[in-house]
Amino acid sequence: MAQASESGTAAGRAAGRRRGQPTILDVAALAGVSKSAVSKVFNNRSGISEATRDRILDAAEKLGWSPSATAAALRGERSHAVGLIIPREVDLLGADPFFAETVAGLEEELGPAGYALRLHLAGLDAAQEADLYERLARERRVDAFLLTENRIVDQRHELLRRLRTPGLLLGRPTPGQRLESVHAAGLDEAFSAALDHLLGLGHRRIAFVTGPENSAHAQLRVQRLEAHLAAHGLRPYAVIPTDLTAEAAADATVGLLAADDGGPTGVAYMNDAMALTGIATAQRAGLTVPRDLSVIGHDDHPLGRWLHPRLTTVRQDARAVSRVAALRLLSLLGAHAGPVPEPPAADLVVRESTGPARR
Repeated sequence: MAQASESGTAAGRAAGRRRGQPTILDVAALAGVSKSAVSKVFNNRSGISEATRDRILDAAEKLGWSPSATAAALRGERSHAVGLIIPREVDLLGADPFFAETVAGLEEELGPAGYALRLHLAGLDAAQEADLYERLARERRVDAFLLTENRIVDQRHELLRRLRTPGLLLGRPTPGQRLESVHAAGLDEAFSAALDHLLGLGHRRIAFVTGPENSAHAQLRVQRLEAHLAAHGLRPYAVIPTDLTAEAAADATVGLLAADDGGPTGVAYMNDAMALTGIATAQRAGLTVPRDLSVIGHDDHPLGRWLHPRLTTVRQDARAVSRVAALRLLSLLGAHAGPVPEPPAADLVVRESTGPARR
């Protein structure tokens, strides 16, 4: 009982001090431990029981405190590197221009701040991916992680919490995920505008060639598609999950065009690379875009502005968004003191790949 009473008193002292930003002392008081115990937990040091670790982490979460708030005390032990582990195969990654723009934006902000971007490809092996996070954190080779390609079931969020390593999600979170995130504003609204564009052109048979079923971003877009079409008394003609490769986009397009009922009149693709593959596949089948099939992409790949027909797409500035993400992460680490801008908003760019629905 005496311990509970002391803990309550400590919580009261913490509440009295928390009029500004919470500090490591507030966390220690709320958890009923010393400042050095909090420091040990967030620096992955031994000598702290699991029960005490959990109590300290819970206190830090309640107060909204992270070790970045005490950056000066930790600066001497830092690696000045940020980890980015990509769960993709090399071939697929090399064909993704969105990734190149993302890395460029990160480097634009991390480099001048004295931080290196430590990039690792984990392939599709979940155990290998988790091992990379464990090793980089335990060996203190990175100070924080950037997470991309959020998943419906994503163990990385809990893994970072267990490793006591700061992280930031570059993408949209799903309900219940507490990691801070950065993504383009207005993605849902821009995708809805793309659907309205097709509907306004008379399209009622609209298909979506999307990403993996465990991709949070893909599933959020599928939900938006279904809800938006339902508001117009429609259902998607088809929703086809893929692994985001050009081959998968081509196969999906071939299947749609071969349908006995004539197939869709409009197709939205998960990204521009897949949409451009879809256009080429339709043209090889003897169709004309957009007379026979309207196509919409996502991301605004530079090639989409120059190939014929020029691609209608949802534009999001990957480079600018990743620059904001880098600045947010640097702020978490106490390495950026200035204001961090909001990510730019996504919008619809109408070009030549969409037209009136065929009869």
